[in-house]
Amino acid sequence: MNRSASDVFSSTYGQARARFLVAARDAGLKVDGKRHPHKGREGEDLAVDVALDGDANASSVLILSSGCHGVEGFCGSGVQLASLLDPRWREHAAGKGVAVLYVHALNPHGFSHLRRVTQENVDLNRNFHDFSKPLPVNEAYRELHPLLLPDEWPPNESNKAAIREYIASKGEAAFKAALSGGQHEFPTGLFFGGTAPTWSNLTLREVLRAHGQRAARIGWIDIHTGLGPSGVGERIYAGRDDAASIARARAWWAGNGATPLTSIYDGSSTSAFLTGMMWSSIHDECPGAEYTGMALEFGTLPSAEVIEALRADHWLHLHPEAPAPLAERIKQQLRDAFFTDTEEWKAQVLRQAREALFQAVDGLAA
Repeated sequence: MNRSASDVFSSTYGQARARFLVAARDAGLKVDGKRHPHKGREGEDLAVDVALDGDANASSVLILSSGCHGVEGFCGSGVQLASLLDPRWREHAAGKGVAVLYVHALNPHGFSHLRRVTQENVDLNRNFHDFSKPLPVNEAYRELHPLLLPDEWPPNESNKAAIREYIASKGEAAFKAALSGGQHEFPTGLFFGGTAPTWSNLTLREVLRAHGQRAARIGWIDIHTGLGPSGVGERIYAGRDDAASIARARAWWAGNGATPLTSIYDGSSTSAFLTGMMWSSIHDECPGAEYTGMALEFGTLPSAEVIEALRADHWLHLHPEAPAPLAERIKQQLRDAFFTDTEEWKAQVLRQAREALFQAVDGLAA
């Protein structure tokens, strides 16, 4: 990925998709576009675009995905484009017999419309449940919900004081866990996991069945942003609470301690404990594969600013009559919360992502 960051990071979903399609086709790859039922913010077509670099019958497959959380796709798409344009990386994967599956813009609606959620207002990474069974209940979120989405924006002093009081009485960790852990009761609320599979959920499952069922080993790096120190790529284990699987992921990505792998199971991650996570679809759709995965999470702004941007976006979704200048400020605020548009930040992203990709291929081939 030895190129200027401006060559691979885009300013809109439409630009990101066009660049991905050109790069994939220039690399000689066939692109399968899963058309989304809605249009984008600029009236453009939306799709989950899938390209396989390598043998369709390879026993080892590495998935590199972007845009699970919509607006976070600016970062993930840049990593994918840089990878497609990196001959040394492509040669390394091919030489190890690893096929690389690029899944571009898992949530194209959120990517285009500058939202973290899907068109159903669902957090895709809380949506992978067996909906025939009772869903998890987040009782703590019930208390927070009316505070998070006040009648007016920006929030008045009374609202700010109520949230400060909640954090003071219960602690910041409890506040973040209640907020981000996921909930299934408030469809207009934050981190709503849904009550049925979303379009993106069903589409991803289709992709996994088509490309993963023949594989004996599957690795998965899913690119995220918004948690942790700016520019630092936290490597968060993404799999079952299984000692052998965690040990394998640490052997791949921890770099003998140089690049630690964190986990929601032992409290080492900046992420709260979550349910309904996207990686669980692997076990449903590719049950015969040995799976090893992680979320590569790049920090942007302080968490309080990220949460404020999310609240503003959800408020705007409920108030389409908001004045245009306020709406544009909120959209820019959300974009800034999940993508830092500086050369330094983007260079940090590319360097760390490339390292993790090489490590994954070596792990799959071992």
